[in-house]
Amino acid sequence: MREEVVLVSGLWVPAAAMAVLAARLRRGGFAPRIFAYYGRAPFAANVERLADFVLRLGAAPHFVGQSLGGVLVFDMLSARTDVPAGRIVLLGAPVRGSLSGRRLGRHAVGRWMLGGCASRWQERDAAWRRPEPLGVVAGAARAGLGRLLGPLSGEHDGVVRVAETRVAGAQHVVVPHGHSPLAFSAPVARRVLHFLREGRFS
Repeated sequence: MREEVVLVSGLWVPAAAMAVLAARLRRGGFAPRIFAYYGRAPFAANVERLADFVLRLGAAPHFVGQSLGGVLVFDMLSARTDVPAGRIVLLGAPVRGSLSGRRLGRHAVGRWMLGGCASRWQERDAAWRRPEPLGVVAGAARAGLGRLLGPLSGEHDGVVRVAETRVAGAQHVVVPHGHSPLAFSAPVARRVLHFLREGRFS
């Protein structure tokens, strides 16, 4: 029986955008399940919707979350220890907050675009305290729309800084990709598959 993997896309990205990664995971022997959410809904409500979605599966699925989707996965599993999980991979997920998000939130249009997740972009610490393996993939191609809001220091994928993805207690790799391509890259998919099988990056 194939092990299930819950996929969660980023903000402003339709759930169908995870179809390429889902197809690669399916060819790798997994059964992907794509979770769709409304990005402008309250963040806490989306966390609970994700928890309910997983509990209805009746198993302990693996997780792959990209950008805000990864933050949803991280926050849900951190808060809901009753939700079972296998192995977890976050792709370009700013779990420590987002400078690009805070800059966007300074403007009325930006606040409307961010919707219910605006407050989640404040700076914070991030630590993984569950026993399941957590892997974090960060991009460092410096190509993305976040640069239009102002310069980003250090390594970044054009939207999210590598430092914003770091989680104490997690395994971490940096790849030469921009923010959005993390969900479409074949080499990243191979890293995800290896982690889901082995609980570590190759």
